[in-house]
Order: sequence, then C-alpha cells, then structure tokens
Amino acid sequence: MSSPQPAKLKLGIPKGSLQDATIALFERAGWRIFANGRSYFPQVDDVEIECMLVRAQEMARYVEHGALDAGLTGNDWVLENESDVERVTSLTYSKVSRGTVKWVLAVPEDSPFHKPEDLAGRIIATELVEFTKRYFAAKNIPVKVEFSWGATEVKPPMLADAIVEVTETGTSLKANRLRIIETLMESETQLIANKAAWQDAWKRNKIENLSLMLNAAIAAQGRVGLILNVATENLAAVVAELPALSSPTVSGLSNSLGYALNTILDERLVRDVIPRLKAAGATGIVEYPLSKVVL
Repeated sequence: MSSPQPAKLKLGIPKGSLQDATIALFERAGWRIFANGRSYFPQVDDVEIECMLVRAQEMARYVEHGALDAGLTGNDWVLENESDVERVTSLTYSKVSRGTVKWVLAVPEDSPFHKPEDLAGRIIATELVEFTKRYFAAKNIPVKVEFSWGATEVKPPMLADAIVEVTETGTSLKANRLRIIETLMESETQLIANKAAWQDAWKRNKIENLSLMLNAAIAAQGRVGLILNVATENLAAVVAELPALSSPTVSGLSNSLGYALNTILDERLVRDVIPRLKAAGATGIVEYPLSKVVL
C-alpha cells in the first residue's frame, strides 16, 4: 500500500518586485524556495508546503476565496481589494530596505497644486485605483481616478494632473521631477490567511510556525551576539557600558572568579561598544552572527 500523502499548505509567494526579497527571507527563516525560470510553482524543501507565485496585487483575493491558504502581500493591496482575510503578522521588509513603503500623492515640481483640495476636477493616475477613489471621496474632493498600467511617474502633466504612487526612498519621484503633496498611507508586507484555513488546526499551526520563523529571521537582521568574560570586581562597570536596552545573560564561571556575559546588540553599535567593554575590564570578547532571534 502507498503511504498517505502529507497535508499541504497552499502558500502564495509575491511575484515581481518582492519575489527575491521574500525568497531570501524564507531562506534565512529555514525554508529554501527554488523559483525555476518561468514556472509559477516554485519548489520548496518542505513536503507540507505547496508554493505558487502570485502578483502581490492579486494575492489577497486568492487567499480570501480559498485558492490559497496563506500568502504574503502588502497591506496596501489588502485595503485596495477590501479583502476579508486573517492578518497573521506584519513583516517589515521590502525590495530595497527593511522599512515600510508609502503611497503618496505627487505632482510636477512646477505644478500650481499644493494640497489634495487643489486637484478638484482633475485626473489622478494610479495603480491603487479603488483606495484612491475612497480617499478622495472621504475628503469630498471630486476627481477622476484612472488606472495606470505602469511608468506612472511619466504621466503628469500631459496624461494626468497628479499621480498616487508607491515609494520607498523617493528617488524615482525626484528623478522625474515630481513633488509629494500628501501621504495617503504607509504599508508593509503581511502574512495573511484564508479565514477557513485559519480555523483548521493543522493549517493554523503551520501558518503560525511560518510567522514565528519569518519574524525571527527579520529580528536577527542588523544584530549580532556578544559573549565575554569579566572578573567579579569589574561586573558593574562592564554592564554599565552595554546599551540601555541590552539585558545580558550573566552566568558564573566554573572557577568562581568571575562571570560570563551573553548579549545581543545592534551591529552598528559594536565598533564603539567593544573598546569600552575592554577598557572596563572585559576579556575573551567574541562577536558572532545571528540567523534568528525569537522575541
């Protein structure tokens, strides 16, 4: 008799600008995903997961309708589609940085428009059509919102009076001589789940484990571990040199002549902290990389 097939979690991976960053995050979390050429079904080294590449703009709809049990997409696209999904966790990473992205209202640098109200009766080009319509309707500003198929930054002033566009650094907007006059929302990637899948005990446990490990991989970014020894008489001075938010683990040495300290620091602080620790009496200082931090 053939062995029973393992249960499967149908997981959506965002195709496009977030794809490489997402696959890299999963690898740091412990899952290797192999996106092969033009296939929309990447292989993953977990027999309990079945992956599919889906555009972030469409992810929430497929999760809501049950074609996928869970997926990663921006909060912006959940709001755009008004999808009824379970928001499992926020994952603050993006294609360029670890920060959030912003959807902004922008106009040409020499435009006479300086606030949203100035755009009454004008044309707004954007990919985020429904959210933008609701945003202006809530302010009672009549505008025409047109869908942009891409290259939105080049639309004003000939094809539109303003745009609503996503930005991380603002570099592209500046390069196209655009000026931001309003931020409509900030968004970050979220792990979302289908409501029925979330009620299934096995699938919920699998999704929660994914959430735990993905967050652990994000928490480890930009941090390192430090271990060091210190004599009893120098303990207070050494601990005082650690950043205020660091709470070291303090263990007695086997020779009873001092203590071993283990702590986690922001990597950018280490170059300043280690010399101070050495001066305060620390010895045997070792810095080591972190792959996951479970908070």
